[in-house]
Amino acid sequence: MSDTKIKVRGYHLDLYGHVNNARYLEFLEEARWAMIEEKIDLGELKKRGIGMVVVNINIDYKLPANLGDLLRVTSTIDRIGAKSATVKQLITSEVSGQLIASAQVTFVIIDIATQKVIAIDDDTRDLLQKFS
Repeated sequence: MSDTKIKVRGYHLDLYGHVNNARYLEFLEEARWAMIEEKIDLGELKKRGIGMVVVNINIDYKLPANLGDLLRVTSTIDRIGAKSATVKQLITSEVSGQLIASAQVTFVIIDIATQKVIAIDDDTRDLLQKFS
């Protein structure tokens, strides 16, 4: 599990004064990158010739986030399958603890040279379990 804090800035807001829905994708991605950098050596993935590619994102928006809010994005591996895995992400208010949004992000492992999806082998599975 990994936690990332994000402060809502003016450029995150839409016409209605709350965080634009597209910005949540950026918040979620920022948190996934932080989780990856915290738990694994990206150089090792490159040496192995593999990469992680997002194939599906489902977001449930619960409450608006506003200018100045401090958000906590909690990320954890929810499921590891034969060819894909899912990261569960929760965006909560750091102050109130209320759930702002939740997301399920599915990704696959690819062979960088061929750009083809490959099976999640034991080494990769062990690597992904570090995110649990």
